Amino acid sequence: MTRLAVGLAAVLAALVVGVAPAGATNECKGLQVCVRVSGPWVVVPASRIAPRTPVDYQLSCPRGFIVGGLDAELSDRAVDIDFLGLLGSPVNPGVTTSRAVIFRGVYSGASPRTPTFRPHIGCIPSAGGGSGPVPFRAPEAFPPGQPTVRRVRDVRLHPGTMRAAAACGAGERLISGWHAVGFYTRTPPSAALIQSVSAARTIRGNTVLVRVRAGAGVGAVRAVLQVGVVCGGGS
Repeated sequence: MTRLAVGLAAVLAALVVGVAPAGATNECKGLQVCVRVSGPWVVVPASRIAPRTPVDYQLSCPRGFIVGGLDAELSDRAVDIDFLGLLGSPVNPGVTTSRAVIFRGVYSGASPRTPTFRPHIGCIPSAGGGSGPVPFRAPEAFPPGQPTVRRVRDVRLHPGTMRAAAACGAGERLISGWHAVGFYTRTPPSAALIQSVSAARTIRGNTVLVRVRAGAGVGAVRAVLQVGVVCGGGS
């Protein structure tokens, strides 16, 4: 297929899927061949009770294309947004992304709102060339920022019972929290070793508390507990 034919195919495919490109977004930045695909404004749950509830939205490229770039528009700066990508090395289209991508948004603000985000993807042909994006003037909107911060604490585990905590800073709001147990072993830890550690997480204000009980087998390996919080606001 010639370069011109591929380019025409890209434009036609964009029209078929209802592409609404936005010139103010950057999903096609640095891509010589790119078809812009825009999703709807996705409503983000605005509950202020931790843990905050996220919302997922999948956006897909036309057939014969893969995701090469991503961006989003926000109706509120307090929307924290990212995407679920595939793990791989190097990180690039076709390794990290496929034809579709899932965006995840969570509201990190303190006031009752009706926040939304509009996902954008830049699609590149899986082979061949194309024509590139068509300029388009988008309505004013906020670009994605970094309205949240993650605070993490790692604690070495020993046989017995212990507690660990992670907390948001002064003026920050707790959005969500997590904990994880890990073992530094040369091979995957046995089921018995894994089951010898139990952990329970609770939330008190802006603090995530984890109570851990570890068996005697933990003394022979390096085991860690990670406690983390996602916080909004602050300076």
